[in-house]
Amino acid sequence: MSGSIWVKVCGLTTSEAVAAAVDAGVNAVGFVFAESKRKVTARQAAELARAVPREILRVAVMLHPSQAELDEVWSQFRPDVLQTDAEDLATLRVPEELRVTPVFRAGRELPATLPSRLLFEGPVSGTGETTDWSAAASLAARTQLILAGGLQPANVAEAIAIARPFGVDVSSGVEARPGVKDPQKIYDFVRNARAADNGAVK
Repeated sequence: MSGSIWVKVCGLTTSEAVAAAVDAGVNAVGFVFAESKRKVTARQAAELARAVPREILRVAVMLHPSQAELDEVWSQFRPDVLQTDAEDLATLRVPEELRVTPVFRAGRELPATLPSRLLFEGPVSGTGETTDWSAAASLAARTQLILAGGLQPANVAEAIAIARPFGVDVSSGVEARPGVKDPQKIYDFVRNARAADNGAVK
């Protein structure tokens, strides 16, 4: 995995999908706690992530969570990373041990100073719509950018070629049906992403 593009599969809801992501060699697995067909409880996430090796990051994906919701996810799931919209972080008390990946969305104003790592997404998560890869490219030159939004096995190579991201994040693009992942699509996505990564900015 060393030296190759960072890959996260998000919205995992079954042990089979988690196993496929681990076997495919992802860097991170994401569990969704926002309203979605992919939503799981903190206890479900903890159970699903039980067999995930420690070197693979376990990401709690939230959207405008209350402090109580974050506290519950932290106490029951103990994720490695919190992923939520950047503006949410102004009001949340995030545990010191919990790393944060702020989400910035295409079409919105960006701060002059960027965090060291961020996720660049379309206006609405989980819709399967691609985001602005050219805009992502300009950001990827300034920070570790994880590209999300409408990625799938068939377009991830083109997305990497244009945006030159640090990493890529997929959810609906590797599903058999909404909320249920297709193990073969997970393998294909990771393989195609790694094959396309011929010098992306790190």
